[in-house]
Amino acid sequence: MSPTRISEQTRTRAQALRRDQTKGEKMLWRALRELKAEGIRVRRQAPIGVYVVDFVVFSRKIVIEIDGDVHALGKQMAHDRRRDTWLRSQGFEVVRYSSLEVADNLEGVVLDIRRRFGLN
Repeated sequence: MSPTRISEQTRTRAQALRRDQTKGEKMLWRALRELKAEGIRVRRQAPIGVYVVDFVVFSRKIVIEIDGDVHALGKQMAHDRRRDTWLRSQGFEVVRYSSLEVADNLEGVVLDIRRRFGLN
């Protein structure tokens, strides 16, 4: 394990997820990149501990997740709860949007995210 406590396996998984983003993740990523001009640096498919989060702003300790249909299944829901609990124990706020919400209301999702950062 590296000095930053991110295993090589987790780093490799993050790289693969960056290459193979979902449609919703791609849509939101285009919008979130524009926040850089306002001093908000968003990272995508970033490793935190043993997990890889969809998006994170480390300076604000906010994780943004885009959930597809699989996240509504029992086993995945339990995994997400454990993961969110651990992330919160590390000081992160976890914000979740459905992929359907991103596809149907990207502007609303971006406005909600901007509001969380005190931008508007």
